Amino acid sequence: MHSIEITSVESTLIAPIATVKGQAILSVPQDLYIPPDAMKVFLEAFEGPLDFLLYLIRKQNIDILDIPIAAVTRQYMEYIELMQELSIELAAEYLVMAAILAEIKSRMLLPHVVDPEHPEEDPRAELARRLQEYERYKQAAEALNQLPQLERDTFAVHVDASSISVTKPLPTTSLKELLLAFSDVLKRVEFQANHSIQMENLSVREKMSHILAKTQGQQHFLFSELFDLHEGRLGVVVTFLALLELLKESLIEFIQTTPFAPIYLKSK
Repeated sequence: MHSIEITSVESTLIAPIATVKGQAILSVPQDLYIPPDAMKVFLEAFEGPLDFLLYLIRKQNIDILDIPIAAVTRQYMEYIELMQELSIELAAEYLVMAAILAEIKSRMLLPHVVDPEHPEEDPRAELARRLQEYERYKQAAEALNQLPQLERDTFAVHVDASSISVTKPLPTTSLKELLLAFSDVLKRVEFQANHSIQMENLSVREKMSHILAKTQGQQHFLFSELFDLHEGRLGVVVTFLALLELLKESLIEFIQTTPFAPIYLKSK
């Protein structure tokens, strides 16, 4: 895309460039420094040589099928000269179009031999076809640009979360977690220790029956509540052995909802 830019103020303008205290200033003072990029005015912007030709034709209400090549070529060359004067980088395609216009103009100036059987094609026909095709694409692009951006560039996403079911599996209880929980119970036993010496008859089988009877009718039972701290270290060990035997015989199972959470016992 090329743009015409005015980077300096011409001193040969008839109209005053400024008015200071009612006095018209017709030229720029010699001691006034104006940076090269002090002012830039963008007049027209064109996508390419075809776009500029179409602009010239539509501006003067010229029929594409009957283009006055001489007038259009003159205006086109004035545009290229202006771009060069303003130090605007000139694309090669603009020079190619200038050469095409010069060729068409020279072909139209040459004398033509009238042959009814083989009529010579108008030198402007190919250029007219390209301009008509470009105009169709340009109008289609402008029509697309007028469409709403929604459903064109962006699309709304609707998600129905009601039909999404997520099953969160419960973590399995490892032997390490079980031993850590048992170690915590053993530490609490030390605070309940007594020094009375008496004979205690503790049976693993009796503890197994006691645990099954205690957990009967309850969905979950806290692991630490199965131990009677008043029975001392020996009673805690016997209770733990009874729990391992019940687990071995698949009569109970241990459940832990999340890692490091309390362990529960469930009867099968």
